[in-house]
Amino acid sequence: MENEIKKGKQKIELNLIESERARAISFSKRKKTLFQDAEKLANWSGDEVGIMLFSPGGKPFSCASTSIEDIIDKFLKGKLEDRQHDHAEGKPIGFEELEDLRKELKMLNEKERRRILMYKITHPASEIPPDKYMEEQRVAMLLRVKKILNETKNAILGEHFKFDLNVVPQPEEDESS
Repeated sequence: MENEIKKGKQKIELNLIESERARAISFSKRKKTLFQDAEKLANWSGDEVGIMLFSPGGKPFSCASTSIEDIIDKFLKGKLEDRQHDHAEGKPIGFEELEDLRKELKMLNEKERRRILMYKITHPASEIPPDKYMEEQRVAMLLRVKKILNETKNAILGEHFKFDLNVVPQPEEDESS
């Protein structure tokens, strides 16, 4: 055992898992760990933590230290203040879609909760069937989230790579002169 070579912590390259089944299994396992870590962070720091995920099948999952809706409200309120500040500076920022998505998610969750409750009352001890309409709505929401994500990435990249073409760099002085 003394001559054993230890590699230490190895860097793992993250790539898309090709198999849909393996991807779904990995999502399920990592989702649980991510939610546990978010809970720990919220407990240790006393901060409000919220996570929204969409499975490879389009099903939404969320975990929050308080209520995901309250966290989104707080986030949007902060962004609204930022937007008003940025609007004064002439920067275009669009969080209206995120606000619409939050309202729609809240409404879908409430409808689903009522549907499940009614089904449990009318059909006790039977399995609750999936609602195809809800699934379609979730897929549509997933597509909207992806669109918002792409627009946000593009806006961030655009801001990150802006530079002033009117500024000419000063030539470096030769030390040998």
